[in-house]
Amino acid sequence: MSATPRFALPFISPGQAQKELFHNEALQSIDVLIAAAVEVAPLATPPGSPVIGHCYIIAASPTGAWAGKAQQLAAWTTGGWRFVVPRDGLNAFVKSSGATAAFRSGAWVIGDLSGAQVTIDGVKVVGTRSAAVAAPTGGTTVDAEARTAIGLILAAMRGHGLIAT
Repeated sequence: MSATPRFALPFISPGQAQKELFHNEALQSIDVLIAAAVEVAPLATPPGSPVIGHCYIIAASPTGAWAGKAQQLAAWTTGGWRFVVPRDGLNAFVKSSGATAAFRSGAWVIGDLSGAQVTIDGVKVVGTRSAAVAAPTGGTTVDAEARTAIGLILAAMRGHGLIAT
């Protein structure tokens, strides 16, 4: 095996000439991957005046120097563009929006968070979706204002996906 299985980072072989080249190649890719952060996402055309160290998520139909590199990470280095093929589970912080981009099932998902619950300061504030709750009906004494308020609460919870419709 001459490279790592996930990101093809080159191994140094015993007796290999110019080991520093292979080592530096691996460091360039690692620099893009560790705590990945991109300027904007996604982008189809390379910026006209890229800055060394800036990284981008390439859109589905790229042009110019990025043609044929759809969905990859592109980082501008002293040697030009460096491309990294993402693997499922790779996350990147999008600087322009503060969102998280996650590579899932062969595509970037930007701004969506997935999980079973939201916990704040050790307290579960949102969990799995509950079953549908019917709007209030019947009863011997009808309070129209209370029913309206309960209906609005239920509508908001449905709208946020907290309970089924």
